Amino acid sequence: MFEDWMQRYEYMIDLGKSLPLIDESHKIEENLIKGCQSKVWLNAELNDDKVVFTADSDAIITKGIVAILIRSFTNQKPQAIIDADTHFIDEIGLKEHLSPTRANGLVSMVKQIKMYALAYQAKLN
Repeated sequence: MFEDWMQRYEYMIDLGKSLPLIDESHKIEENLIKGCQSKVWLNAELNDDKVVFTADSDAIITKGIVAILIRSFTNQKPQAIIDADTHFIDEIGLKEHLSPTRANGLVSMVKQIKMYALAYQAKLN
């Protein structure tokens, strides 16, 4: 779809701009992703047995990264998120084109998304 990584970065930035913003009341310490160089807030709520994520970041590339993850995982049932194969991240080459600290942040975001799903799955059982 894109000829080079600059076009992909521009697309990620655009995705970040279209990200449904997290409510300001959820921009709290407990919702900060640990392990990210930038500040990334991630909130999850269970609506009709599906997890709905909202997020924000203070860095435009990171905001784009979390937007990709939210598009992939929001409005899914908790078990589907738990079972989800995240190899698409490697397949699109995202991790290899990020700095080591951003790549660590990406892994931390995926872990937090899965942790929310585990918590909601436990509530449903």
